[in-house]
Amino acid sequence: MRVGKLPEKVWKRSVLKQIKEKREEVVIGAGIGEDCAVFSLGDGKMTAMSSNIGYWPGTDTAQFPLYRSVNALAAMGAEPVAVDVSVLLPKEAEEVFIKGMTAQIEERCALLKIQIAGCRINIIGMVRHPVVAVAGIGKLPDGDVPSIKRIKPEMDIVASKWIGLEGTGFLAKNREEELLSKYPARFLAEAKRFERFLSVLPEAATAVKSGVCAMHSVAEGGIFGALWEMAAGAGVGLEIDLKKIPVRQETIEICEYFEINPYETASGGCLLMVADKGYDLVRKLEKEHIPAQLIGKTTANNDRIVVNEDERRFLEPGKPDEIDKII
Repeated sequence: MRVGKLPEKVWKRSVLKQIKEKREEVVIGAGIGEDCAVFSLGDGKMTAMSSNIGYWPGTDTAQFPLYRSVNALAAMGAEPVAVDVSVLLPKEAEEVFIKGMTAQIEERCALLKIQIAGCRINIIGMVRHPVVAVAGIGKLPDGDVPSIKRIKPEMDIVASKWIGLEGTGFLAKNREEELLSKYPARFLAEAKRFERFLSVLPEAATAVKSGVCAMHSVAEGGIFGALWEMAAGAGVGLEIDLKKIPVRQETIEICEYFEINPYETASGGCLLMVADKGYDLVRKLEKEHIPAQLIGKTTANNDRIVVNEDERRFLEPGKPDEIDKII
């Protein structure tokens, strides 16, 4: 089977259809495009949980599942509170690595104002690189929360910051020596600093205050994968203007070097937001110094179309992340 996220058909057939037991406390469970599970605690109180796995070799292995879990909570309108971390390490791992990795996770958690509520680390002979699983827990406000089930046709779709930040930063750090053969050190230094954009907490908070209908965190599989997931989960179509999708020049250059598609490259730090009045949301985000762009609309049919001037192409179900091709 291919590396990366399971194909949608396989996931529906062999995972989703096997989940039969239901409990009334589970308000939102497993589903296409759902960033989190949501649980009722009684008395109108609800909590959200998300989980992600990081397996990319190199530095900052733990940071990607951490940010993805926290961003997924934010996309549900939750305030992230804590994370539970599980790590599998190869037998060659030494204590100095374990200490450094844990300190790195704690540093990111401190920036995000969340606590490490649990941390298990196992040495496993069969793994070659660290594998890190992060479960995030957040508290939800009273009242309605953003949900893809609330998406209707003729709504605006807004994207925050830029696509490809996660994948670009990873490659700039872990393939730096190779990239220095073509690009100046200053160019790569800026790309390595993309991690400062990986949290979507600020834009999610602004969007919730603005009455956003739904949000979806862009991560593995890039913007194309996220758009497909969101539309499939909502049962709507899309019409997206390719030229409106925000992308940094560093991402374009580095993706071109490795011959990968920036629109299908890991894009943590970018948040999709669906609203009745997209331009109003963009203005509110920009007022908070958060770059954002209206990139398209939802439609009444099931066609998911990307427009590039006179060319129209259909989106396909999410593919493996482009980073998986070259690690």
